[in-house]
Amino acid sequence: MQNPLHDECDGKYSSGDVSEWTVERFAENDCQEHKPNLKDKLPSSLHNAECYLALPLAFKCIFRARQPAFCYRFLMHRILALLVLTLTLPTATFAKDKYQRPGPIRLTHDGEKWAEKTLHKMSVQERVGQVFMIWCRASFLNVENPEYLQLLDDMRKYHVGSFAMTVHVDGPYLLRSEPYEAAELLNHLQSESKLPLLFAADFERGLPMRLIGATVFPHAMAFGGDGKLEDAEGFGRITGEEARAIGIHWNFFPDADVNSNPANPIINTRSFGENPAQVGDLVAAYIKGAHEAGMLTTVKHFPGHGDTATDSHLGVASVTGDRAHLDSIELPPFRRAVEAGVDSVMVAHVTVPALDSDPTHVATISSVMVSDLLEKQVGFRGIVVTDALDMAGLTHLFANDIGRAAVEAFKAGNDLLLIPADFPASYNAMVKAVESGEISAERLDRSVLKILKAKASLDLQKARLVDVNAIATSVGKPENLAFGQRVADDAVTLVRDNGKVLPLKSKGTEKAGLPYTTQEETHSQVVAVVFSDDVRTESGRAFSRELRARIPDVRVMYVDPRIAAGMSSEVLKAVDEAETVIAAVYAVPSAGKMANTVAMTDESGALLQQLVEHAATKTEVVAMGNPYLAANFPKVENYMCTFSNASVSEISAVKALFGEIAIRGHLPVSIPQIAERGAGISRPAQVAGGGTQHAQK
Repeated sequence: MQNPLHDECDGKYSSGDVSEWTVERFAENDCQEHKPNLKDKLPSSLHNAECYLALPLAFKCIFRARQPAFCYRFLMHRILALLVLTLTLPTATFAKDKYQRPGPIRLTHDGEKWAEKTLHKMSVQERVGQVFMIWCRASFLNVENPEYLQLLDDMRKYHVGSFAMTVHVDGPYLLRSEPYEAAELLNHLQSESKLPLLFAADFERGLPMRLIGATVFPHAMAFGGDGKLEDAEGFGRITGEEARAIGIHWNFFPDADVNSNPANPIINTRSFGENPAQVGDLVAAYIKGAHEAGMLTTVKHFPGHGDTATDSHLGVASVTGDRAHLDSIELPPFRRAVEAGVDSVMVAHVTVPALDSDPTHVATISSVMVSDLLEKQVGFRGIVVTDALDMAGLTHLFANDIGRAAVEAFKAGNDLLLIPADFPASYNAMVKAVESGEISAERLDRSVLKILKAKASLDLQKARLVDVNAIATSVGKPENLAFGQRVADDAVTLVRDNGKVLPLKSKGTEKAGLPYTTQEETHSQVVAVVFSDDVRTESGRAFSRELRARIPDVRVMYVDPRIAAGMSSEVLKAVDEAETVIAAVYAVPSAGKMANTVAMTDESGALLQQLVEHAATKTEVVAMGNPYLAANFPKVENYMCTFSNASVSEISAVKALFGEIAIRGHLPVSIPQIAERGAGISRPAQVAGGGTQHAQK
């Protein structure tokens, strides 16, 4: 009987080759037009089956081993037999092969062969698509939603190989999504892609930066204050487990920047500290933990963004130190990361005159800093990824031809082009550069092969989906939530203490009494003033809840730069009348913040200065983020740092204020005119805890 594929194969393959060709085409899901023909040959009882395409790849490969005597009837007998076998076996037998099974990252011989074979089959356009990574924003999207259709169109038209997952924003609000919604979107995109996709995310503080319900961690600098390498390793492992559970393979973390400049507006608490050796050790520990959970890692922002005073999202930042400074301060953590097996290095949009004197050469487009320094001198052989190409630190150089930014970055030695400002223009510019010979085919293939091997190291060629039903057992485990809270507790550092404020006393509650009853009236003896960039954000909410759990009628006042001047009289009056004052200051680095600073130089800073002058003796200033804050308020007598505004740090701060936890953190940075790195006043726990045990957001 004539094979329904024979006409298409005739003249291209001998009869002995057709069987192998058919199986290969089926295995690649590329035979939909022939599927009805085969279905017509099946018994009616099997017409609802997914025909040959339903067979596991392992069964399909059996036909490759058959000898070439080809007969369609012979083939159909075996198809029917295997179909019956497939339909009679328990579904669970194959379900486990359908989903990713994260484990330690390793590239097998088979994985390497898959990467090489896949590369050889790809067109120039497909290869170029693999070196781009664009945004996808996690939320529920109907399959006909224009945003979802645009993702599919970009993926198919430009052969996109990777996505960076984030969420939508609304002004100052980050519209965090749910793990289930994120996983469903990523699964849909994986299912629609010809090749497996890599998904990355910026989970610097764990998944709660973007998603609700996962394990909350404080900023990196809190791990410097805590000082335990095993905690950094646990941080990497837990983040890796939760990320892989929702389909994220790659975290743009840890941050290897050494924050040696207190005025740095964008790194600050994102760094582990100011000591290169400690930063390097914590970076290596994080990488180890992440790899155990099967998550790819990235160190950033090469060759170092810690000694800068400009946010590269807004303009060009410059590292002004000489080569000796770079070798002793900036580069050691990156070298340590390479030794630890980091998978990728992110290159910053910073100028480094000591390395490249051209003022228009930020590191991203400088072959001196990428190809020469990073690859040849540091010895890095993994994936080199740009910082986002839509940042002003780069785009201002290519305002008249934005697509050239991608070409110049690739020519400098970068392998992956992250978030281009104009994706179609950047893609077309890259294709043109390859076709014209400006970028050689060998150079393109080298980068594409790195990316394909990264996918193979995760076994994505075998299974690319995640089991959404497993999220409930993998994300937000109670023991992990407790771990994140404990790290935040251990990071709390007491820098100054006059002995007149701490510990605070819980008042106004009858623990064993009836609901709504109080033991005493406190008449707002404690006033808390919460300083933040915007009173509409979450800053201070967990802090105030914890305060009220201990002092129900504590007076909490929220202040931001827009309303500080108008509230100053009311705030200072409340401060003068109170017995104890808490000033919780939320100042953290924020990408693209127009003020380009984390210092309090605005109306809020003026109000805090007045508050300290009025009531320094009875005021505890709590830095919920930037620890350098006290340098601008030298009269402060009581000063505590958490190094983070995460909810776990808010809870830790309140527990420390009431003596419910021991205070034993140490500064990982020096605060000018206030304290040196390593300083920290220890205090034992004095009372039992009275509030939330840990945060989950």
